[in-house]
Amino acid sequence: MPVRAVELAEQFETIEKQEHAARLAMWVFLGSETLLFAGLFALYAAYRVMYPADFHQALAHNDTVLGTVNTVVLITSSFTVALAVHYVREDKSRLAALLLGLSVAFGMTFLVVKFVEYADHIHHHALPAGMYTMANAPPAGAVMGQTLYWFMTALHGLHVVAGMIMLGVAAIGCARRRYGRHRFIIVENSGLYWHLVDIVWIFLWPLFYLVK
Repeated sequence: MPVRAVELAEQFETIEKQEHAARLAMWVFLGSETLLFAGLFALYAAYRVMYPADFHQALAHNDTVLGTVNTVVLITSSFTVALAVHYVREDKSRLAALLLGLSVAFGMTFLVVKFVEYADHIHHHALPAGMYTMANAPPAGAVMGQTLYWFMTALHGLHVVAGMIMLGVAAIGCARRRYGRHRFIIVENSGLYWHLVDIVWIFLWPLFYLVK
């Protein structure tokens, strides 16, 4: 079954201009997302310098093994997404759909592991802001360390969910042969977003699991 023809919106003169606009919009969006996380990383660095011992105590219970497993899971998912973009460009839409579905499964695996971690934190009362009740922890720096951990990882988790939705939509489109060699901008943009999600985690992983 041939890939459906690209639908040209009335505000564009050509398909090329329409896809260029979509690609540019995604890069602008990714730039805004990068600024958001850059601000949070700067905030983390500032408080880390102010309260090095408190941050060490607040993050000491984070499970490095689980954090590393999630890192491997996300890196692998970025690889399958890159393969999906490659194959849809070669008009192998069904194979691309399979790889995108596999990437969504990796995203779900990441979230399951993260929820296991959160459950353990809650069990040990390692909670953010005013809910923080971990015993023998100095209040100021430790509370800030836990708050940043919960906020930044939860925000990243929301981005994982958004990325899974985008990849899922792209996978369904590929499975239905809506996307192929001449129409893959949605698959490409979904892949770009997923790579950003992966890159953000690459920075979160050492900050909250390796540098304690």
